[in-house]
Amino acid sequence: MKEGLFMMAETQWIHCPVCGNKTRVKLRKDSVLVNFPLFCPKCKNESIIKANGLKVVIQKEK
Repeated sequence: MKEGLFMMAETQWIHCPVCGNKTRVKLRKDSVLVNFPLFCPKCKNESIIKANGLKVVIQKEK
């Protein structure tokens, strides 16, 4: 039970780089994404991102 609470503290939602709303993608502290197509359900934009841990870098906005 303690592990579940610990893991919740190490996650965060990715926010859209265009409108700033939460997307449907959650990152963990040990996540690694390369050339990931991030889609925002609100503004309907897609951005290519890179993520290492909880740090997200926008590579390209479509």
